[in-house]
Amino acid sequence: MPAKTPIEIEKTVGFLLSKAYQRASLIFKEHFDEYDLTPQQFGLLGFLWREDGLSQSVLSAKSQIDRTTMGGLIDRLEKEGLVARQADPDDRRAYRICLTAKGKALQPELTPLALKAQRKLVAKLTSEEQETLKSLLEKIRS
Repeated sequence: MPAKTPIEIEKTVGFLLSKAYQRASLIFKEHFDEYDLTPQQFGLLGFLWREDGLSQSVLSAKSQIDRTTMGGLIDRLEKEGLVARQADPDDRRAYRICLTAKGKALQPELTPLALKAQRKLVAKLTSEEQETLKSLLEKIRS
């Protein structure tokens, strides 16, 4: 039996998450456009700034991006001269993804921009609301 009342799509969690993602992407683009980086590429750099030389499979797991997509992201960062694939000394079939000097040099420049974009995204939320939002998003993501 069909529902008598049509769904209010604009109030569904999926719709709201989609619109929040669109806003986050727009804010990211405003701050990072001159660097020609996507949010996913920036995310990979962020993981490597914390722990350089991760394998593609570890990067895939940490970022929850499938290996095929990850390969394309790494290809683009490599083409831009930000990362390089280096043979894994422990596994000759695998490569470690390592930051180049150019990739390392971007960290002090891009980190403040990322924090500024983050502040703009959550500006209307209190600190407590921000923590609640992060906690809820972690639950949804897992």
